[in-house]
Amino acid sequence: MDNTPLIVVEVVSAIVCFVLVWFMVKPYRTTGESRYLGLPLGFAFLGVSYVLMGAAYFESFHFVQETKWLQLFTQTYAFTFLAATYFFSKKPTKHSRLWLDLTYAALILLAIVSYLAVVEPLIFGLPSYKRANEYLLLFNIICLAYISIHTLRSHASKPDPKTIWTPLSYILLSFGQYSLFIWSVDSSFAAYVGAQFLRLSGLLILLFVTYQAFHAPHETPQKEGIHNEKASA
Repeated sequence: MDNTPLIVVEVVSAIVCFVLVWFMVKPYRTTGESRYLGLPLGFAFLGVSYVLMGAAYFESFHFVQETKWLQLFTQTYAFTFLAATYFFSKKPTKHSRLWLDLTYAALILLAIVSYLAVVEPLIFGLPSYKRANEYLLLFNIICLAYISIHTLRSHASKPDPKTIWTPLSYILLSFGQYSLFIWSVDSSFAAYVGAQFLRLSGLLILLFVTYQAFHAPHETPQKEGIHNEKASA
């Protein structure tokens, strides 16, 4: 089977994610506040996960199974970082800053442990890849559903023609994960192709919204305004 189209999809997805990181890191560079790191970290993890999956499609690659496990964990951490960022996106307090920092630290620690488990599976022990994939896909869907609801509420409280595209992008990403779950359960090729289409559509919409928020010519926002735009992106 020729995996070239699948590799191209992964490469394009990774490029879009890394461009999103470049845009979304600007609020952190402006303010120096850790609460602005969640989105760029999340999309950095997501971009790396697509790079790993692209590498796993090369049949001559010797570490396909390990790479697929790394991709699985990395993608889940990406969506978890994004969900945590939106959860703590309200005006910060000393208490919420502490919990956000602890959440980020815990996620990074879990990432290190899970990556070690892939490197030394005999020591840590891993379940079957198929079962882990299905459980983590369901977890990803929950994270993306939360983000979709959060951004929809933000749009409802402050209607803006541009902000409606943000929840749509996360809804598409959520359905992409659901399609992957269907593919994992019954090996539906149509579900797998649909997952790639939904993912690319969601990422491209996010890229458009983020470009409008951070790069397109407009009046320079105040710090809180930067946070609002960032949270909606």
